[in-house]
Amino acid sequence: MFLGLDLGTSGVKAVLIDERQRVLASETAPLSVQRPQPMWSEQHPADWIAATEAAMAALARSHDLSALRGIGLSGQMHGAVALDRAGEVLRPAILWNDTRAHLEAAELDAMADMRRLSGNIVFPGFTAPKLVWMARHEPDLFDRVATVLLPKDYLRLWLTGERVGEMSDASGTSWLDVAARDWSPTLLAASGMRRDQMPALVEGSAPSGQLRRELAQRWGIAAPVVVAGGAGDNAATAIGAGTVAAGQGFVSLGTSGVVFAASDRFLPAPETAVHAFCHALPQTWHQMGVILSASAALEWLAGILQAKPAELTATLGDLQAPGSAMFLPYLSGERTPHNDALARGLFAGLTPSTDRAALTRAVLEGVTFALADNLTALRAAGADLGALLALGGGARSDYWLRLIATTLDLPVLLPVGGDFGAAFGAARLGLMAETGASAAEVCTMPKIAAEIRPDPALVPAFAETHARFRALYPASRG
Repeated sequence: MFLGLDLGTSGVKAVLIDERQRVLASETAPLSVQRPQPMWSEQHPADWIAATEAAMAALARSHDLSALRGIGLSGQMHGAVALDRAGEVLRPAILWNDTRAHLEAAELDAMADMRRLSGNIVFPGFTAPKLVWMARHEPDLFDRVATVLLPKDYLRLWLTGERVGEMSDASGTSWLDVAARDWSPTLLAASGMRRDQMPALVEGSAPSGQLRRELAQRWGIAAPVVVAGGAGDNAATAIGAGTVAAGQGFVSLGTSGVVFAASDRFLPAPETAVHAFCHALPQTWHQMGVILSASAALEWLAGILQAKPAELTATLGDLQAPGSAMFLPYLSGERTPHNDALARGLFAGLTPSTDRAALTRAVLEGVTFALADNLTALRAAGADLGALLALGGGARSDYWLRLIATTLDLPVLLPVGGDFGAAFGAARLGLMAETGASAAEVCTMPKIAAEIRPDPALVPAFAETHARFRALYPASRG
């Protein structure tokens, strides 16, 4: 058996698979986010451990884990976990959607070597500007920093005792030379950091350590268990969905939204605000367009309307042309294509006839137009996608999938029912690390349940409204 652990923003998910990659069980333990000030987003790493303990205890109660052989890790990217020399956490982890360091990010991004070596804009949510912010605002804590770990790598430290990271997650720190797949002394020095403060690096499908005996005994595991390098959440999702070769891609409708393209080459294009990162497999890379609010925008509206997101989308019926109401989904700023931490969400074009359904359609359309901006940026960065696999919680909405296919003017592939997310991808990496199996053997694509094609009668209307959507952006500046 093999286990995937995905440390998300809203919970820790554990997925157990067998040698044939059949999902045997899944457990999730919730997490909450603290926002003590505007633009801040934090979590306590101790809560990650507690949630993992809860998910594993539930698995151990329902399944015999004695034959577990490998564990893979996935997690939310970019978060900064600062440890002192004793390995104690110095402050709550600053998360991926925290934009307090937008000024520090802009300063780093203006330095000559940052984009050249990292291949990416220094976004406010990345890890390096968070440490510069600490140096300025919490100098006593910054002076005590002995190690900086990404969230899933802090979980690895607890699981194995090893301070290890891997290439895909490290790509989002602004400290990695992404082409060379190694820490860059130049990039580290630019933010006042040193190589000895960084974890060792392995590939995502390689071993990174072994599960501590104490934990193995607690969970009823008999044999030594290999812990794989793992991956950042989107790269792990790609492993789970078999998106590992050039020309393959997916659209993910989670809390954030992603248009992902796998590549066999490093294709940096920071001017497009596309992320160019290492993949979780050796000598592979990927590109991503990222929006910060996808399903989160629908959940926000549902909270205001005191309904569940599925209730809002279930009554929409067939896809129809855009109405007058429009929505910019920049609730937490935006990455691709704007790189603007100060952008904010807004409604426009409201009339007395704007009802709950019209607001719901406007939110879905706004997120979809933002995804279309991402696809445009990816194509400008060299990606060539002929179809997109649909993943994430939002992919359960048939209306939303038809909207995406028509707005992006691209077929959308809906996989058969099953779990192809980050935890499943992490389990696959655990299998590869323990058995030595190749990506070709393990990282297969799921069977496709449906291909949703663009509605040619509605493509022009959505293209016209998309142009009006783009014109609204200047009004969204905070």
